[in-house]
Amino acid sequence: MFFLVSCILIVLAFLGAPLFVIILAVAMIGFYSQGVDLSVIPIEIYRITDAPILVALPLFTFAGYILAESRTSERVVRLSRVFLGWMPGGLAIISFMACALFTAFTGASGITIVALGALLYPALIQDGYPENFSIGLVTTSGSLGLLFAPSLPLILYGIIAQQMTAGEGVSIEKLFLAGLLPGLLMLLILSAWSLWTNRNMPIQNKRFDLKEAFSALKEAKWEIPLPVFVLGGVYGGFFAISEAAAVTALYVLVIEVFIYREISIRKLPEIMRESMVMVGGILLILGVSLASTNYLIDAEIPTRLFTLIQAYVTEKITFLILLNILLLMLGAILDIFSALVIMVPLILPVAVSYDINPIHLGIIFLANMQIGYFTPPVGMNLFIASYRFKKSIISLYRSTIPFMFLLLIAVLIITYWPGLSMMLIE
Repeated sequence: MFFLVSCILIVLAFLGAPLFVIILAVAMIGFYSQGVDLSVIPIEIYRITDAPILVALPLFTFAGYILAESRTSERVVRLSRVFLGWMPGGLAIISFMACALFTAFTGASGITIVALGALLYPALIQDGYPENFSIGLVTTSGSLGLLFAPSLPLILYGIIAQQMTAGEGVSIEKLFLAGLLPGLLMLLILSAWSLWTNRNMPIQNKRFDLKEAFSALKEAKWEIPLPVFVLGGVYGGFFAISEAAAVTALYVLVIEVFIYREISIRKLPEIMRESMVMVGGILLILGVSLASTNYLIDAEIPTRLFTLIQAYVTEKITFLILLNILLLMLGAILDIFSALVIMVPLILPVAVSYDINPIHLGIIFLANMQIGYFTPPVGMNLFIASYRFKKSIISLYRSTIPFMFLLLIAVLIITYWPGLSMMLIE
């Protein structure tokens, strides 16, 4: 009977049933089959309200949506171009940096492609970059920044890990620090390759323009302090993560509505609604997944999974290789929030059994998910870029392959050099 119901749920999932319904049904069937009162499910869902860090999710999301609706992207690109546009391949580096910064705050790579793509893709073509290189760069860059604070997936991983015994000692502050060097490594590899590939390109801006630099700094003077609120405020001991989120949201609201006046007060309710719909979806999936996680633990499924894997995989290195393959596949077929709430409860206890630090695991997880966004055949960024730039999916496959291989090299370094993630927090 249980097998039959499970098959029905899998079919419903493929037919497009809401993810939270599937997860909740699994938890209900599991508890019912064990004779456990189903009231345990709402109790588990209510348990997430005890996590103070949860307040940071809607606040950072709201701030990101405001930034996406304003002209912040234009100011960031202009500022970057002034300081880096003089070097061969400089605009490519600008694109990587601007997209990473934008994705870190908006938390959704699709928004990055739509918001920055209209600026960067024509600029790259105008500066003489090959079309395949330009479209591949913009599509790939849409997911850069997931490892940088205040990335929503980083926060969500921390929340899920904190609810589990195996995730003891995981804090959002440590995750923010752990993601910094791996994220910079990815940017460095992509930038170095772009400089080498475009080393013979003629330089469009022949010299650094001091007057233009001051003008760009003046125009973006209100956005420049944003990273200070998150990193400086948290690690300087001035704010907790939730307080940093509140300050960031208030600051962004004031500068975009009352100083730049790019967003009208009338438009604020619409932005609030859109951002909170996204947060509501995440929280709903998170709540039911915690109930499902409790069932998995009670049924000792992670322990059984570890025993099964250990029978075939005895080496930590082999496990990490299989983990990377699994996460790349998941990243190509699931959005990052669904992948986090479904897979972290299963993978985290098994990874800890192989002596993998939970914080390092989180960075490995998100680094793979970042590549999964544009992994053929169904990576989400491929379809967003195809629609946005009117390009065929096949052409996008060809354009993104070089970037994918470079980031795979970065993922292997991140995976097998734990010190890169851990050195700032040890």
